Amino acid sequence: MKSVFKFILNTIPRPILIRLSIVVRPVLAFMLKGNRFTDPIDGKSFRMFLPYGYGNQRNNVLSPSTLSLERHRLLWLYLQSETDFFTATTKKKVLHFAPEQEFYKRFKKQSNIEYTTTDLLSPLADVKADICNLPFEDNSYDIIFCNHVLEHIPDDTKAMHELYRVLKPGGMGIFQIPQDLSRATTFSDDTIVDQKERAKIFGQYDHVRVYGRDYFDKLRSIGFRVIEEDYTSKIKPELVEKFCLAKAEIIPVCFK
Repeated sequence: MKSVFKFILNTIPRPILIRLSIVVRPVLAFMLKGNRFTDPIDGKSFRMFLPYGYGNQRNNVLSPSTLSLERHRLLWLYLQSETDFFTATTKKKVLHFAPEQEFYKRFKKQSNIEYTTTDLLSPLADVKADICNLPFEDNSYDIIFCNHVLEHIPDDTKAMHELYRVLKPGGMGIFQIPQDLSRATTFSDDTIVDQKERAKIFGQYDHVRVYGRDYFDKLRSIGFRVIEEDYTSKIKPELVEKFCLAKAEIIPVCFK
């Protein structure tokens, strides 16, 4: 199964994968019913989660029902327990880059947010836009989600400045990235052009860097106040395993 999923991820373009997954998801959820692992986003349980990874595949990480990964489930739990994202009575403007399927419909249905999605290629994007040149006014959004996007962007500094520009003063941004916490500094090398080699080194063929611990300070240099939220340390160990979370993953919670 791991080799099949790896082949699919590395050969089928992402926009097509998104469309195909809408059809395949109910079938996978039915076939893998069980009680070993639970997806906290929809509460459904399974005997196993699916493998995932463009380079090295991780076992039991992709939820059959929502297609969420570890980072999505962690973010959901954080928003649910540590913020008023789901309960605020004052409507907030939310901008979501490259919207994930597991969040898209749920956020769209929320009456307490004004929800806008954006991306260059995603079929789920309301606004087709370049993150380095956004068509939004200064200080427009209360909340911005930009998760696992910046590692694709050659000029991530310019993208961060744009995120800061369109976030309202006092607003919150969550900018998750694949991060190697054993690295002090971020690594990039534009001379590596072979897709298999890029997947091996950067974790995915279309990534342009591996972020190190200096990622948080780079966000601070843009102007953000950054909380390095080690949220799995606040969750019971048995639930970290039950929800298939990545222990010690840091959520970068940014404020303007």
